[in-house]
Amino acid sequence: MQPTQDINIRDTVRLISPNTLKTRIPMSESTNRVVLEGRREVEQILMAQDDRLIVIVGPCSIHDEESAMEYARKLAALRKELSDRMLILMRVYFEKPRTTVGWKGLINDPDLDGSFDIETGLLRARKILSDICELGLPAASEILDPINPQYLADFIVWASIGARTTESQTHRQMASGLSMPVGFKNATDGNLQIAVDAMKSSWSAHSFLGLDAEGRTCVVHTKGNNQGHLILRGGRSGPNYHSESVSEAGQRLVQSDLPPRIIVDCSHANSLKNYQNQPKVWRDVLGQRLSGNLNLIGMMLESHLHPGNQSLTKAPRDLKYGISITDACLGWDETEALLRSTHSQLASAAHSSEPVGSPA
Repeated sequence: MQPTQDINIRDTVRLISPNTLKTRIPMSESTNRVVLEGRREVEQILMAQDDRLIVIVGPCSIHDEESAMEYARKLAALRKELSDRMLILMRVYFEKPRTTVGWKGLINDPDLDGSFDIETGLLRARKILSDICELGLPAASEILDPINPQYLADFIVWASIGARTTESQTHRQMASGLSMPVGFKNATDGNLQIAVDAMKSSWSAHSFLGLDAEGRTCVVHTKGNNQGHLILRGGRSGPNYHSESVSEAGQRLVQSDLPPRIIVDCSHANSLKNYQNQPKVWRDVLGQRLSGNLNLIGMMLESHLHPGNQSLTKAPRDLKYGISITDACLGWDETEALLRSTHSQLASAAHSSEPVGSPA
């Protein structure tokens, strides 16, 4: 009999179960507290019970543990210093969605050489998340593959669904069962309604096929996740961080009976894919926030130790340290200066609005 399935499958490799991976890299009591507190703080901002600004900053994607941890140590120290006005999370992205083909991220190809040792990628990703949390620094990540959350999500404080997957029913269902707040990006063409629909869908309960902690196929029944919010990242139609676009987005959310909570991604189409434009976008959005638009709850910034990016070659050992191999990033020095300036402006605005004197 001629085969009728798996015709284009070269081979399959059995993968470690989520539970086994977690026994190899367990969650400590201290990292557990960091995750729970980080999620609580984000949720309080989403519910307008905390007026701090969410700041999600870090490399476009993680490809090297050493540079990721050096960046994390710098950011953890700055986070503590600026924590009264800003809730800083590190961008720790292990999956890179591709328009066509290319390196898909540390989980998919941890050795950067096309060997696709995904089990090692999951182990390394979990170890990085654990080490970052041990610094007291909450981690934010995009979730692309719906299987990966079983291996990593217990360490993630905030998650995003990307512009290419926001319309996907699979990702909307997955988001409805995630244990952390989830931001949905508008579509790559700039369409906002797709993200609004995704939020509404993820707030509802769903049932779908998935994996349990032992790696067995199962039916997953979710409760729904009411911590969804919108991320404006621009699109082929142009940037959407200006006040008119932000106002339209807020109105669209209210019309859909959703809270008008908006994060602006200062990179991607909002920066016209030029990393040097990110500070311009940031300052514009900060100005809107300081002018009273509290629907703007946060901003995202792509940043690494050194500015720019580099191409992944056939000799990964020759890569320059601390420079992105995906989207170009701001360097640390400019990032630190931008965050310090933001903190100063937020603090000044808060002090100027505080009542003078005390009641008689």
